[in-house]
Amino acid sequence: MSRPSVFGSPLFLGFDHLEQMLDRVAKNADGYPPYNIEQTGDHRLRITLAVAGFAMEDLQITQEDNQLVIRGRQKDDSEGRIFLHRGIAARQFQRAFVLAEGIEVEGAWLDNGLLHVELRRPQPEVRVKTIPIAGGASSGAPASAKVNGAARPVVEGRTARE
Repeated sequence: MSRPSVFGSPLFLGFDHLEQMLDRVAKNADGYPPYNIEQTGDHRLRITLAVAGFAMEDLQITQEDNQLVIRGRQKDDSEGRIFLHRGIAARQFQRAFVLAEGIEVEGAWLDNGLLHVELRRPQPEVRVKTIPIAGGASSGAPASAKVNGAARPVVEGRTARE
């Protein structure tokens, strides 16, 4: 049985890629390593991952299209050591975050076992575009509209006045 589509409405056109991203994120939800996402300013975010035991050379951060991918791989240093209890995870991980259009990764730093990634969300410009309305197929003049049988030029989506 398939699950209902979030974007199944015919009013959502061209959003199928978003549903694919949601599926990828759902597969990535294993919980390790734990992380926080905080708003640090009006247009700033910070992702903080608890990566105790990982050195800088064990971590990799990449941006693949609109996905921020953080990977960690520790070297096995247990050779010659005998653990009576091993509760500190020494495993690899991959954590992916889907970024909205326009979000920029500004930088990252490692501090006391916490990996911080700074993000900036620029203010989008408000765009208004007027779409011209052409006459019907029988009018023969796609760049003009007919009013009472006479063709009039279309100016910014409105018929020009005489």
